[in-house]
Amino acid sequence: MLDQTRRYFFSRMATGLGVPALASLMPAADIPAVPVVGPHFALKAKRVIYLFQSGGPSQMDLFDWKPGLANRRATELPDSIRKGQRLTGMTATQASFPVAPTMYKFAQHGQSGAWLSELLPNLAKVADKITFVKSMHTEAINHDPAVTFFQTGFQIAGRPSIGAWLAYGLGSENKDLPAFVVMVSQGTGSPADQPLYDRLWGAGFLPSKYQAVKFRSIGDPVLHIKNPDGLPADSRRRFIDDVNALNEIRFEEMGDPEIATRIAQYEMAFRMQSSVPELTDLSKEPDRVFELYGPESRKPGTFAANCLLARRLAERGVRFIQLFHRGWDQHNELPKRIPGPARDIDRASYGLITDLAERGMLDDTLIVWGGEFGRTVYCQGKLTADDYGRDHHPRCFTMWMAGGGIKPGVSYGETDDFSYNITADPVHVHDLHATILHCLGVDHLKLTYKFQGRHFRLTDVHGRVVKAILA
Repeated sequence: MLDQTRRYFFSRMATGLGVPALASLMPAADIPAVPVVGPHFALKAKRVIYLFQSGGPSQMDLFDWKPGLANRRATELPDSIRKGQRLTGMTATQASFPVAPTMYKFAQHGQSGAWLSELLPNLAKVADKITFVKSMHTEAINHDPAVTFFQTGFQIAGRPSIGAWLAYGLGSENKDLPAFVVMVSQGTGSPADQPLYDRLWGAGFLPSKYQAVKFRSIGDPVLHIKNPDGLPADSRRRFIDDVNALNEIRFEEMGDPEIATRIAQYEMAFRMQSSVPELTDLSKEPDRVFELYGPESRKPGTFAANCLLARRLAERGVRFIQLFHRGWDQHNELPKRIPGPARDIDRASYGLITDLAERGMLDDTLIVWGGEFGRTVYCQGKLTADDYGRDHHPRCFTMWMAGGGIKPGVSYGETDDFSYNITADPVHVHDLHATILHCLGVDHLKLTYKFQGRHFRLTDVHGRVVKAILA
């Protein structure tokens, strides 16, 4: 039976299955992860930790300082700057678009002289390890299509997420943990932010074995990680063996790759019953590590605790680790609402970079930080002496990267005096994806999967590697 299964999988090699899926059917012991596609050339990063900031952080309140705006406060945004930009339904009916300069102080940091807001004092300490990309732009203007675009390279749901693409293309370094893990945290002070759906880290039309495993902050870190009361581990092992034998019979009859996925996931789930409790037990971490990430790192489910878990996952060879942090959707009362999420990520991001560097892991771990779009320079709602809000802004915003394959201490791209339009070195979502893949040794043009008669890829029919920021 296994021989027939093996023959079927080798016959599927042209569609991107074959050896990796066969490996999932074989006994768990001593089977190396076999990449489907890459790497295509020498890699700089072995893994990615993507710190996704859901809601759209305001670039001009955090990274993109525009000192000249102070003299333009409350004046109308010139039509020559706005250039007929499409507006959301939240500001389309406004009769006025007054300029709202940031109320936060900025300073230069490190030898690179990077400008950072006073909201990020800890991140400023490692400015020389970071590349700030100030010329990001996207096509989406509303949250769900914008987040979906960053996750899948397409605004409409249904395509594989970036982590699934990498799990498919590069495989896993650890047979006892999934290649792709997701964690979600709620930002301080913004409990009603936009929802995040499980499809954002799904496998789309790839076999579902490549979708993320979501770690939870309450109860068991992974659903059903414990055996039911009264069921010992050896009984569970026999149960899985019997179920897999039935699934192999069904697979032989039907030839459905999802049956192979089911077998692989049963095996992974069994191995995770041992690997996950050890992974999530932070009791052996020294106090100095918790001090590095900040006191919130002791509280499960916080961004800081998830950053510490991300380092532990990276140590154990997980390929793609994504931390979603909600709390950046500040349409009104921005001065009241932005300090919370900024504080959430500031110490923890600094701690993650520093911790990885101290362990010699930053050189082969790529960190990416950013949201789905930026924020407008004009005020949404009423502008007052101490209050303003900002609408969605896809034309320009800031992201940062650090670690494996990225040149440190760089500020790349330029925006106009209003932080409204890009004036030099634009970076599109597809360009970001192409660059991330490049750092992992993958040619984005060659990471493809045939579905419904077409060869799809993460970067669709676009994308270029941003070589100027590569180490």
